[in-house]
Amino acid sequence: MKLSVLDQSVICKGETASTALQKTVKLAQITEELGYTRFWVAEHHNTNGMAGSSPEVLLSHIASNTKRIHVGSGGVLLPQYAPYKIAENFKLLEALFPNRIDVGIGRSPGGSAATRLALTDGLRKSLNEFPRQVKDLQGFLHNQLPTDHPFQDVQAFPVTDRIPELWLLGITHRGARLAAENGTAFTYWHFITPVNGARAMDYYYHHFQPSSALTEPTANVCVFVVCASTQERAEELALSQDLWLLAVEKGIDTRIPSVQEAKATSVTQDQRMKIEENRKRMIIGTPQKVKSEIFRLSEKYRAEEFMIISNIYNFEDKLEIYRLLAESIM
Repeated sequence: MKLSVLDQSVICKGETASTALQKTVKLAQITEELGYTRFWVAEHHNTNGMAGSSPEVLLSHIASNTKRIHVGSGGVLLPQYAPYKIAENFKLLEALFPNRIDVGIGRSPGGSAATRLALTDGLRKSLNEFPRQVKDLQGFLHNQLPTDHPFQDVQAFPVTDRIPELWLLGITHRGARLAAENGTAFTYWHFITPVNGARAMDYYYHHFQPSSALTEPTANVCVFVVCASTQERAEELALSQDLWLLAVEKGIDTRIPSVQEAKATSVTQDQRMKIEENRKRMIIGTPQKVKSEIFRLSEKYRAEEFMIISNIYNFEDKLEIYRLLAESIM
């Protein structure tokens, strides 16, 4: 079983964005030492609780401060950008850090309507263009645009010996279908929507069409994990993540609260029900319980790589989660 990391550079209450980013780099260094396969960073905009607004910039810094681990985006919000620019960004990263760069892309609008318009400089771009953009991105990465393409004479530089591996990120079978049709790797975001996973992964494996970049289907699954030496301690640590998710869904203060604040916060019956629903997106427990659940999901999804995301308050407790998982699973 391979383990990897998705980190959102979430800011804890009482800390700064700079501190959150320093922790992201430290986490990459520690997980590299522990033997994790890849380390991806997310893209979020117009939020006071997430410092990772530019994955290309951040992963360049991470790659400079690590030696072997694959680094990438989880993911670049392609609908807001030009495929040509994304191709050149990641080919440049590949030239700087050979054989270590992944380009993960998603269809998410990236925030509110106003935020999206700010990203596109006021241009109203349709999300329905995403399939075409994926093909264009592949064409620019490999310099293989169709002969009748309007930009056929435009090449993405620099030229590199290896092309960054392209991953499509999805939460439904539609994303899996696009990845399968284009012969790209696929990541299922179980930590966002767990109910569609089996259908999405089955579709991907059954309909995968080999491409010049990938001859066999390649997939992983991303899941929230909170792990500790006892079930009671793991449940306690997860309280800060529970409260944080409620804030994220309301679009309010999205900095991570402490466990003490979470314990002192009164929640309504509706919020309690929402927390219980959100817990379906997580694995919480001892190393033995987490291992058992990951292997159960591995059989369900036919996945041999899991990306771990953990948004809890205390950084040392967060590091311990990744240590415990490495010891029990890898």
